[in-house]
Amino acid sequence: MSENDGKKTLGLRSGPRSGQVKQSFSHGRTKNVVVETKRKRVVVPKPGAPGGKTGGAGPAPAGDPSRRPAGISDAEMERRMKALAAAKARESEDAERRAAEEKARDEERQRRRDEAEAKEREEREREEALKAKAEAEERARQEAEAEKRRAKEASAKPAASAAPSSAAAASPADAEAAQGRAAKGGATGPRKTDRDDRRDRDQKSGKGGEKGDRRSGKLTLNQALSGNEGGRQRSLAQMKRKQERARQKAMGQNEAREKVVREVRLPEAIVVSELANRMAERVSDVVKALMQNGIMATQNQTIDADTAELIIEDFGHRSQRVSDSDVEDVLHSVDDKAEELQPRAPVITVMGHVDHGKTSLLDAIRSEKVVSGEAGGITQHIGAYQVKADNGTTLTFLDTPGHAAFTSMRARGAQVTDIVVLVVAADDAVMPQTIEAIHHAKAAGVPMIVAINKIDKYDATPDKVRTDLLQHEVIVEKMSGDVQDVEVSAISGQGLDALLEAISLQAELLELKANPNRNASGAVIEAQLDVGRGPVATVLVQNGTLKRGDIFVVGEQWGKVRALIDDSGDRVDQAGPSVPVEVLGLNGTPEAGDVLNVVETEAQAREIAEYRQKAAKDKRAAAGAATTLDQLMAKAKADQNVSELPILVKADVQGSAEAIVQAMEKIGNDEVRVRVLHSGVGAITETDVGLAEASGAPVIGFNVRANASARNTANQKGVEIRYYSVIYDLVDDVKAAASGLLSAEVREHFIGYAEIREVFKVSNVGKVAGCLVTEGNARRAAGVRLLRDNVVIHEGNLKTLKRFKDEVAEVQSGQECGMAFENYEDIRPGDVIEIFEREEVERTLA
Repeated sequence: MSENDGKKTLGLRSGPRSGQVKQSFSHGRTKNVVVETKRKRVVVPKPGAPGGKTGGAGPAPAGDPSRRPAGISDAEMERRMKALAAAKARESEDAERRAAEEKARDEERQRRRDEAEAKEREEREREEALKAKAEAEERARQEAEAEKRRAKEASAKPAASAAPSSAAAASPADAEAAQGRAAKGGATGPRKTDRDDRRDRDQKSGKGGEKGDRRSGKLTLNQALSGNEGGRQRSLAQMKRKQERARQKAMGQNEAREKVVREVRLPEAIVVSELANRMAERVSDVVKALMQNGIMATQNQTIDADTAELIIEDFGHRSQRVSDSDVEDVLHSVDDKAEELQPRAPVITVMGHVDHGKTSLLDAIRSEKVVSGEAGGITQHIGAYQVKADNGTTLTFLDTPGHAAFTSMRARGAQVTDIVVLVVAADDAVMPQTIEAIHHAKAAGVPMIVAINKIDKYDATPDKVRTDLLQHEVIVEKMSGDVQDVEVSAISGQGLDALLEAISLQAELLELKANPNRNASGAVIEAQLDVGRGPVATVLVQNGTLKRGDIFVVGEQWGKVRALIDDSGDRVDQAGPSVPVEVLGLNGTPEAGDVLNVVETEAQAREIAEYRQKAAKDKRAAAGAATTLDQLMAKAKADQNVSELPILVKADVQGSAEAIVQAMEKIGNDEVRVRVLHSGVGAITETDVGLAEASGAPVIGFNVRANASARNTANQKGVEIRYYSVIYDLVDDVKAAASGLLSAEVREHFIGYAEIREVFKVSNVGKVAGCLVTEGNARRAAGVRLLRDNVVIHEGNLKTLKRFKDEVAEVQSGQECGMAFENYEDIRPGDVIEIFEREEVERTLA
């Protein structure tokens, strides 16, 4: 046993083991590196520890106090173990997140590498295409040169064989040169050279001749994109056109095509670009042609028809002059054939004086109450209704207002009607609006039926009505005339059946027919701007059938029928002749009286509406400009002496706004007039209030109200908004307001005469006239005129009136007094003083 047996040797534990690792670098370089490897420490729990392995010391469990550090409780140990588990969980989550991020970064790097490679490949393909294109062009050029050389040599061979003697007689120097050329090139020198050239070119391009030719004829996307000049990319169609032109040129088919001569429709003025478009010529060529004719115009400028006609002739086309109004040619209807016509319902307009019972009579026929719905019990709109008589005949009634302000409404009703029912009250006889209705019916050339209403009243005198009508050339049947007359009562219903029978008889005599199978046309009876439905027009269809979805133009507006609503408020899909309906779907509110026409396309409707708007605008501008400078000066001078009352008018329907404007124009005289700044349909808006504030005008709302923002603005800016529902009240209030602008009338009342007997000069007063009152009396505050030889030389007021030394208010006739004038002292004995008083009288408009 050695001396070391049983003894422990002091020293360090065995150190880490060493080894070598081979590292690889780029370009095949390698390097051996010495590395150290450490042994992994294995922790093994001691024997007897729960859940542990022998030979190691593991962490003490939370419930083992023997393995727990001193001073640590169970709760603290459990908290530490939970913290350790949470830390491990966070570490695993961080590792997963880092792995995901690394994977995403790798994918992004790979994607960028792929994009770079694709881009590089595309650039390489583009360069190859350009190179192939250049080589093909060079090859074509060289082949053309070789062809020229062959043609030249072929033409030189016959000349050489035809003159051998001249070749033999050539100089020795020429012979030597010829021999040198023959020795160098041989007998087949040119052909061999061409073949060699082609082979060299093919070798240089790395492709065979057939393959190169086949490649050059194909078109790839890269070649199409690479065929750009100056950064401009050619389209596939352009490349195909270029290839087609090259093919035709190679086949000898590049003859100039025959020019297409076009018929160019030429309006009164046209834009240069539009002219080029209609001629199918390039805009630059048209601009160049204009410059050659001495006209410097760009493609966006407008030229007149004469200039455009010259350009059209220069390009070899034909011009056809058209007018802007030709857009309405599509509206010109053709005459209907007799077999296409079908019977239609008659249109009856009820007319007469206000309060003669027109609407009440119609209510009795309809068995409805419409009067209660009208403000003040008077009709202020045109109402359209359909009624079925007992015999099954359908009748269309139009109810017109009777007030004097609604003249245009009555005229419009007479224009679209077939029969006029003239309502005359038996207790009131013929009145002004009755006479006006008679004139409208005669002007329209429609038959008339007289309905003598209120026959049940105690003071009814129907014979007086018939007699009064004779003065206006209306002779009823009872007076041996040809005009039917019926005595009716809207209250009791007396005579209503007879009235309907008379209307049906008159309609049979007229034999009313229309063609329902055509594009619809009709007249706008009324138009309004509804808050929830937008612009709404009440249309009486006269021809054709108006269907939902039809495209139409009406006046300066157009639209597409969105909905049709009949007189009962129900939605319908179509409306035939003589049927009144409300039309929804307009782009603006039309004028009452406009004609509605159905067109084929939306473009036609828009074009016609734009033309009409432009024509109306030009007409207004021409009316405003058709004055000379003298006329403007005279008008300005006249306006200086005229006071104006500006107002803004907003109404519920177009007809009411029109009637109010016409009534306002009639108010005034040479000193005062009412000026309507703006009239429209719909609620009062903030814009209206702003215009009223700028002009100092009140806003008048007829059956409409101001919205919330307009009310707030009006309150802030002090703009007056007045609401009316009866046109009587509106006209009376505006007339009273205009009367306030009239200057008061000054009237003079003679008081007396005084004669100057003596003239005194008083200090601090001036000249004082000693007078004798010869007639009437003299008052201190009165006006005076100084007469000399019966000529007025001064007019003014008395400054002082004294009797003796006392200031008095009045001096009676026959008494002496002292008078002094304000700002006047040229008085002489013998002058006469006329004394008078002024009185201001308020004036009103009639």
